[in-house]
Amino acid sequence: MTMPNTALLTRAHDGAVRDDESNAKPRRRRFSAQYKLEILAEYERLDDSGAKGALLRREGLYSSHIVEWRRARDVGALAELEPKVRRSKRTAEQRELQLLRRKTARLEDQLARHKQALELQGKATELLSRLLAEGTVEENDQQSRPKP
Repeated sequence: MTMPNTALLTRAHDGAVRDDESNAKPRRRRFSAQYKLEILAEYERLDDSGAKGALLRREGLYSSHIVEWRRARDVGALAELEPKVRRSKRTAEQRELQLLRRKTARLEDQLARHKQALELQGKATELLSRLLAEGTVEENDQQSRPKP
């Protein structure tokens, strides 16, 4: 292969989370048609299955990648080898609206749970007050009764 090893390793790991982003999501790796064709050519040049496995490990690929890329190449779908770009059909305003609706729903759910907790605390306080009042009445009754 004509490309240096470091460039291949860099491309193989280009979807990793950067260290400076603590809560970032990993991104899906994308492979160019040229990269796919180069890997297919190198994979098919290798005779030993151990060498093929080593190539896959080095590049961080799976055998299913090879199968899929080979099928696409064989039917002449070079354009199909390019990564598919997924574009959102929603506008920025629609995405913001959806985000705000989710946030509102989450906050309303939280509020309902807090209201329920306050109701339970109120009922518990009322019950304890009654028990305390009954206990005080019983103590007064016992103290006011003459001892036999």
